[in-house]
Amino acid sequence: MKNYIKYLPLLALGLMGCEPEFDSGIEENEVYTQGEADFSTYVAVGNSLTAGFADNALYIQGQQNSYPNILAGQFELVGGGEFSQPLMADNLGGLLLNGNPILDAEGNNRFQNRLVLSSNEGNPVGPQPLAGDPQTEITNTLEGPFNNMGVPGAKSFHLLAPGYGNVAGVSTGQANPYFVRFASSPETTILADATAQSPSFFSLWIGNNDILGFATSGGTGIDQTGNIDPLTYASNDISDPNVFAGAYSQLIEGLTASASGGVVYNIPDVTDIPFFTTVPTSPLDPTDPTFAAQIPTLNMVYGAINQVFLALQQPNRVIEFSTDAASAVVIEDESLTDLSAQIEGALAPNPQFIQLVQSFGLPAAAAPQVAAVLGDTYGQARQAQPEDLILLTSSSVIGNIDTNRVASLVAQGFPQEVAGQFSAQGITLPLADQFVLTTNEISLIDNARASYNATIQGLAQANNLAFVDVDGLLQTVSQGVSFPGGIITSDFVTGGGFSLDGVHLTPRGYALVANETLRAINRTYGSDLPEVNLGDYGTITLSDDVN
Repeated sequence: MKNYIKYLPLLALGLMGCEPEFDSGIEENEVYTQGEADFSTYVAVGNSLTAGFADNALYIQGQQNSYPNILAGQFELVGGGEFSQPLMADNLGGLLLNGNPILDAEGNNRFQNRLVLSSNEGNPVGPQPLAGDPQTEITNTLEGPFNNMGVPGAKSFHLLAPGYGNVAGVSTGQANPYFVRFASSPETTILADATAQSPSFFSLWIGNNDILGFATSGGTGIDQTGNIDPLTYASNDISDPNVFAGAYSQLIEGLTASASGGVVYNIPDVTDIPFFTTVPTSPLDPTDPTFAAQIPTLNMVYGAINQVFLALQQPNRVIEFSTDAASAVVIEDESLTDLSAQIEGALAPNPQFIQLVQSFGLPAAAAPQVAAVLGDTYGQARQAQPEDLILLTSSSVIGNIDTNRVASLVAQGFPQEVAGQFSAQGITLPLADQFVLTTNEISLIDNARASYNATIQGLAQANNLAFVDVDGLLQTVSQGVSFPGGIITSDFVTGGGFSLDGVHLTPRGYALVANETLRAINRTYGSDLPEVNLGDYGTITLSDDVN
């Protein structure tokens, strides 16, 4: 079955931004002041957003356009020192361990090459991993110290974890391969390597990953609120707010010991990030002739199931496809009461259902088996509501046939054609949990984020630190932020703010964060640091543009 989603725009090649020449935005003959801050030794601590991660990878061009590197360029105007970064070996972004890709438990490459907007004879065909053999071997450790201590994937408590840079722990998930590359020793911590440099000024942006893994996995993890032992957490879990607060307090205490000041950042709402907002809840288009032809049959099948929902006083579960408007996808919602047994029991003996089964070319005797399959399939199903978030990863599966589902039904005796008709993801097969954030899951994320942000803002005020409201900033980006020569938005691909993974920023997006940071620093410390020109920073990259 074809994919019915039509939200990814076609782009002219001229819209794609190449990597720019760096322009600090400095006015000739201007004199700038540092105020009460000392920028001579600036150390940036954080995760992928600090490292310059973009397009689902860390690579040299992204690192060179990281917001800390942009800030360091402006700090040089008022006595800021050299800013060193643990640069990757190439612009591909993949990682190797002893010459081989680093695999997950299912045997998949955990650290693939960066995404580019691949083109076919000048026509964009969507984000694709850049071809090539990566050269970044994590056992080739770099000699620091490094001012950019951003480690992709790090959660708040990871910055305090001994052994997080020990290569022996990579295969078990106890160590981070990015930190392995530049840790001063196998047992050091990220905070220890940062404070060993006696920073005179620091930035700290951490906490995103304490909820982001849960969000980007469609809420497949666990909300660990109430569990204060992070050693028991899985990668997709939400960190307990007290664990976050304790870790964040230790980080601030360590970083402020030698610093004249610093800047901290809060955590944005996922609804401002294109990974969660690009795919609409209602992408099924009745003007598509293939889909339109199936709507009567779909509504007939769902009509039988809807009668069960209504009889059980569950009108919110009714599933129906419109012939004159886009329809919502069908999703699995694990928070719903499982009505599998009720659906099976109501359908199996129903004469009208038996006739429906026969209309598919199956014998009447197959009705109980079909009823069991439908009960199992739709026991926790409903159509998506506007408040749900359909993840960007769903774009490759909605409307497509789940071949594993087909094989399972065929093994149960269903004809191949019938098995295929009941295996269209998001249409006849509910979209799996990993592709959807339901309202309940969003609530768990929001509760944790609100607590984290209260901790961040409270400690910023208590320690006289500059504070950047990234949450508010990205809300404005979703509406559009103008700059000389253009506008930056959060629209996927075309907006210029977010890279092709839909989560991390483009160079222009990182420059926007840098400017907001400079404003916060100037307000807090009485400095006079100039902003950079957003137009001097690129956006996404075509495969043709990569060196």
